[in-house]
Amino acid sequence: MVDKLYEYTGFLGWFHEQRDIFREKISLQESEQDASVSQDDFTDIYRKKTRRELMRISMAVMGIEFSYAAETAFVSPTLLKIGVEHQHMTLVWALSPLIGFFLTPILGSLSDRCPSKFGRRRPFIVLLSLGVLMGLILVPNGETLGFALGDTPSSLNITTYKDSAHRTSAKKEYTSNNSINNSTDAYSLGKHPWGIFFTVLGTMLLDFDADACQSPARAYLLDVTIPDDHAKGLSTFTIMAGLGGSMGYAMGGFNWDATTIGILLGGHVRAVFTIITILFIVCVTCTITSFKEIPLHQLEISDQTNDDESNNLHLNDENKSFFEKSEVSYGSLVDDSKNETLEAKKPTEEERNTTLLRAGSIAPPPSHATLTTYLRSIIFMPTSLLKLCLTNLFCWMAHVSYSLYFTDFVGEAVFEGVPTAAENSAERIRYEDGVRFGCWGMAMYSLSCACYSTVIENFIRKFGAKRVYVIGLLIYSTGMFLMAITKHKIGVIIFSWTAGVLYSTLFTMPFLLVAHYHSKGVFETNSEGEEKVIGHVRGLGTDLAIVSSMVFLAQFILSLTMGTIVSITKTTTAVVSVASFLAFCGAISARSVLYLDL
Repeated sequence: MVDKLYEYTGFLGWFHEQRDIFREKISLQESEQDASVSQDDFTDIYRKKTRRELMRISMAVMGIEFSYAAETAFVSPTLLKIGVEHQHMTLVWALSPLIGFFLTPILGSLSDRCPSKFGRRRPFIVLLSLGVLMGLILVPNGETLGFALGDTPSSLNITTYKDSAHRTSAKKEYTSNNSINNSTDAYSLGKHPWGIFFTVLGTMLLDFDADACQSPARAYLLDVTIPDDHAKGLSTFTIMAGLGGSMGYAMGGFNWDATTIGILLGGHVRAVFTIITILFIVCVTCTITSFKEIPLHQLEISDQTNDDESNNLHLNDENKSFFEKSEVSYGSLVDDSKNETLEAKKPTEEERNTTLLRAGSIAPPPSHATLTTYLRSIIFMPTSLLKLCLTNLFCWMAHVSYSLYFTDFVGEAVFEGVPTAAENSAERIRYEDGVRFGCWGMAMYSLSCACYSTVIENFIRKFGAKRVYVIGLLIYSTGMFLMAITKHKIGVIIFSWTAGVLYSTLFTMPFLLVAHYHSKGVFETNSEGEEKVIGHVRGLGTDLAIVSSMVFLAQFILSLTMGTIVSITKTTTAVVSVASFLAFCGAISARSVLYLDL
């Protein structure tokens, strides 16, 4: 047949024949994939998860915290060493949050409506992870790239350079034939425009993508677990974050310059970033291969099916028993006396959403909502979300003040070092020792975060969410206040443990509350304290992203002000003092948050 076609129509006819055959094969493969997806019942999503499964789902945040640990520990000292002043260095941290504050809610909205056959969240996790990888490559190599493009070395009379494994911020040590005077006056920082550019670019990519990736990672956890697992899942999520951070900071505290690995990889910072890059790839891979998501079109079909079944009152036994409960437990005590039987009537919007939640997914936002309505729902959010965002803003400002500038505080205020002092001078050595010691302090805070996260669910059940939220913030405020007063090595280790309490609190409580609001369809109460069930326009991913975006706003505000505060007070002790004050403000704000029955 093909030979005949070629004989009558020549090569063009044969080409069209082959094209049609290829199209038929592709069409057949697509139909088989669609059939496979449509026949998939996603039974793994409908069941309770073990702790090990929750850990695998949360591995991505462990990798993110590895990356975040390297960034917060070394970016500020690196910029200071290549000549960026304190006031300008803090402004660097304002660049990514300026973008992230506006872009993160949009990404959350897009993930709610993502039509990918791989699910709604995993494509965004992969996309943002690629940005993190770019940042992990650029930050430790920024100075080296700058020298390759013509930056001048760090001394006026330098003629040659050689490899060195003893620099904390760079991989090359430029040396002179003459000895360099230990005094700062005889030492020139050189010019590093390209080095600064690449380091700042890497910082922006790493900072924005690491923070933004947490929202789809957290939404993925909530999507593939049932409501009864949400509190346990979020606490596991925080435990993994704490473990990742503690191991990441511990890597920074270890002196890689004295090891063969450090020498082979080109110095302390490059060794840390290289190892963390490998671990990050492994962690993200574990998460995205853990559980497949229900695609959006399947969720919409399930949504319609639940409506039809509800109208005909054909609910299975599991859904009946679930509807008989008036509430879903998120680690709070449930009063069984409040349970009511299902009446023979069409279920409310809350009940319809609860059915989907039981199946492992919160209902997607209505497809008929216009873009204008959707954006207005974000800007004019319910009062409960507004108060939660304000509290989360204070919490993140308190934490960011500690995490971004802590190693610099230890190096200058505790060890009395000078970041811009000459290489191998006593002041510079003290500063670098302080930076490494500060990494151990931050490792303690991440470790305490992991430890506290194992019990926070029990605390919520026993004492209530409000007390856990407020007291957690007050503990951190007290710890930072005592650290500012003592300015001692022991205080750095001991009081850093209180930072873990804060991090676990802000990593768990706001998102537990948001999931609880969506599960009940309740975002406000009337004057008598009765819950008002309302339809949803925003999706869960959007609200999680809005609450998460407070980290960008917090970082932006601190970036604009912290350099000025340090310049006015002439001490980096202001860093932990401001953290203490902001945490206290957060505790006051947390008292007015809507907790419903948590």
